[in-house]
Amino acid sequence: MPPEKNQIQVIGRAAAVLRALENQPQGLSLGGIAAKVELARSTVQRIVAALESEKLVVAAGPSGRVRLGPALLRLAASVETDVAAIAHPFIAELSASLGETVDFAVVRRDHLVFVDQVIGMQRLQAVSAVGETFPLYCTANGKAYLATLTDEEIESLIGTGYGRRTPNTITTFDALLPEVKKARRAGIAFDREEHVLGISAVGVALRDMLGNPVAISVPVPTQRFTGREKAIAERLLATKHALQQRFTDGSD
Repeated sequence: MPPEKNQIQVIGRAAAVLRALENQPQGLSLGGIAAKVELARSTVQRIVAALESEKLVVAAGPSGRVRLGPALLRLAASVETDVAAIAHPFIAELSASLGETVDFAVVRRDHLVFVDQVIGMQRLQAVSAVGETFPLYCTANGKAYLATLTDEEIESLIGTGYGRRTPNTITTFDALLPEVKKARRAGIAFDREEHVLGISAVGVALRDMLGNPVAISVPVPTQRFTGREKAIAERLLATKHALQQRFTDGSD
């Protein structure tokens, strides 16, 4: 095999090992990794040793298991910052056009983390702190993300029963599914005072340049939201498509 092709193969195998360790907080043994990536244990051992030297994986305990290492957290934080920086002009333009607050969030398994926000110009605004976490089942951006999953994936991720936040909160999987199906058809989801009383929202989900799920939402005091849902949704969808193109092809 030519040296260049061999190097590409090694990188691909290392990436497969890292993916096998994703969502494995207790780590995996070399044999467990080998079974997942369908490689010989000796090959996995060499790859893991190289990854350990770069702190991309670390020992998960005395049992010989390994898990993802701290170097990946630093890389992920850097990518997250870059993604938010790329998205910022898009959400700023959307906020200016609507006069409303616009939030940008990343998905972390069963919740959202807000990483950027542009506050609108209205006196009465819906404002959340950057870094705050939100559930998926009762937020517009969360439901938009759930709509990108299969029904089985949703149930596995968030279960079938949910905590009540307001009188409008959907608290069962069976009641949530119709909302998710609407979001799949429309490409957009709504929160009508399901997370916070007095606040309604529209949300969309998309994938960043690495394929990680991110979401945009426009939270609005319900008194201003009623009657404007369609206009807000149309502008949010246009922003989603423009940002998705930016993530996909890197164009300005």
